[in-house]
Amino acid sequence: MSTEAGATRRRGKDSNGSSENLADALKKSQTTATKEEAIATEPAADEESMQLLSSLNPKWRNWWIRGMFTLVMFGGFAVIVYCGPLALILLIQCIQIKCYHEIISIGHKKYEKYNLPWFRSLSWYFLLCANFFFYGESITDYINGNPNPPVDDESEEVVKAYITYHRLISYLLYLIGFILFVFSLKKDHYKVQFSLASTPFKIFSFKYSSFGWTHVTLLIVVTQSHFIMQTLFEGLIWFFLPVSMVICNDIFAYIFGFFFGRTPLIKLSPKKTWEGFIGGGVTTVIYGWLVSHFMCQYQYFVCPVEFSGSIIDFQTVCEPSSLYRLTAFNIPAPVKYLLGFGGLSQDDVWLYPMQFHSIILSLFSSLIAPFGGFFASGFKRAFKVKFTDNSFPKDFGDTIPGHGGLVDRFDCQFLMATFVYVYHNTFIRYNEFCSFLYIILLMFCSQGPTTPQSLAASAFLIARAPDEHLQGAAVKFTEKGTIVISLD
Repeated sequence: MSTEAGATRRRGKDSNGSSENLADALKKSQTTATKEEAIATEPAADEESMQLLSSLNPKWRNWWIRGMFTLVMFGGFAVIVYCGPLALILLIQCIQIKCYHEIISIGHKKYEKYNLPWFRSLSWYFLLCANFFFYGESITDYINGNPNPPVDDESEEVVKAYITYHRLISYLLYLIGFILFVFSLKKDHYKVQFSLASTPFKIFSFKYSSFGWTHVTLLIVVTQSHFIMQTLFEGLIWFFLPVSMVICNDIFAYIFGFFFGRTPLIKLSPKKTWEGFIGGGVTTVIYGWLVSHFMCQYQYFVCPVEFSGSIIDFQTVCEPSSLYRLTAFNIPAPVKYLLGFGGLSQDDVWLYPMQFHSIILSLFSSLIAPFGGFFASGFKRAFKVKFTDNSFPKDFGDTIPGHGGLVDRFDCQFLMATFVYVYHNTFIRYNEFCSFLYIILLMFCSQGPTTPQSLAASAFLIARAPDEHLQGAAVKFTEKGTIVISLD
């Protein structure tokens, strides 16, 4: 009996185990089937989304594609800004190279039938020379203006030699390219390689010159990227605010033109309308006013970029200058009178002085910067580079779906970069220089004479110091008639 009971229990356990194994197998098969269905569903979903987009009107299809990639680019740009100046410098360099590639590619297509030797190779070589020169200038300016440059003792001699000879090296590198171009001259095509003949578009005077094509491209692309890097080190606000203004104007001009556009703006760009132009301009002014108010509250955006210890270790910590401090401004009488109707009786308003500069920048980005895009449109039509189906190119490339090439997105940024660089050096740096010069002259008049040479030299040495040190500046005169300036 006990033997039979034990056998019965063993058979029960075996049957239970087999049922559990069967249940596990069923679960695994169901899980595998679910995964296979999910994998099979993904391409189907992609196909459905593509079919949905293709079924839309071309106008709306471009709207959705452009909108989606705009959000992706905006998110990526925000992440790079968060990563700091080094990431922004790498971004600027990558954009510069790609824009240069797109313009040079158009030139290569134009001159391809002539089979010009070394056209692309020389173009890239001259890009290398230009970057070597401009980066050398930037490094020299930064190290000479920084009392504690991020240079260790081992590399100090190398850096000094680089600063001393980089202009000579740049010139010699350019001479090598110049000589190589002379060797590349091809019989029966001298006019193509040299001529500066005019075109139906008089501004494009380098139509038949491969040498001129390369140099004009360097002037348009490399110089502007250098200006952007220069202003970036004055504070991230001078980089982010102008760049985002152009982006804002482009987005809202497209939106207003898409929904309300009726009146053509310019023949070079038939899709541009007055409604989009005006709507984008008004929106950009409002955007600049609000964003500048927000950014002035954070040292990360307003303090000059300073590297400490190494090239990848930077800091943006300082006492913000008066440009980024809340200041009380008197409300004009007419405005005060109008506010009285709303029950508001206020004599002063607290604002950041930078907000008034933002109005100038936003007006330029709305009224003038778009002409960089019109220039690019005329450029494409002037050279009439055709596709294989004999159609003319709408964009410089297809790097960004719905947007075209990088040049199509950054053509307006080129004009904006130059304006911001000139504006900052004219109105921001100049005011700081005058403030320091005023202190020197005041001390000079109160403590005694000195030589004009020492006065000019001292003023030059402290011209780069930030405005927040003005109150802590101490100026002393030595027995020899020289000026000693200490900054707290």
